[in-house]
Amino acid sequence: MPKGRNKDTRKNNGANLGFEEKLWQAADKLRGHMDAAEYKHVVLGLIFLKYISDALEERRQYLIREAIDPKSEYYPVSEQERSIVAEDRDEYLAHNIFWVPKEARWSLLQANAKQSTIGKLIDDAVVTIERDNKSLKKQMATVENLTPPLS
Repeated sequence: MPKGRNKDTRKNNGANLGFEEKLWQAADKLRGHMDAAEYKHVVLGLIFLKYISDALEERRQYLIREAIDPKSEYYPVSEQERSIVAEDRDEYLAHNIFWVPKEARWSLLQANAKQSTIGKLIDDAVVTIERDNKSLKKQMATVENLTPPLS
């Protein structure tokens, strides 16, 4: 610390967004008795899962809006096809969005967050996403081979 300045006179350069304490409490509760070195893998995996689910959901909402617009190229011939448009995997992959199957989406995990099986649901979601995104599985294998063991 520079001479003549103490901790109390320093200005806080970070913005107070109002949810930091709740976020910290949630992270601390999630960690429980887990070792901090292992915890980062859990948290980063959840952040990744949330990110790809949000990206898919944003595109999905766009496709739903377009499917009901008669002037849109996504407007289907029949009403039955409208639900198919929003679940067309190629529509996501064409825009570099990971395909997230329904059973692996954040909304499902969030709806079941208080269940005792949430850990298994998250694990199953990650396996499902890897299964349906071959490029991700290859990338994950490369990362795992580059990462030294924790012990």
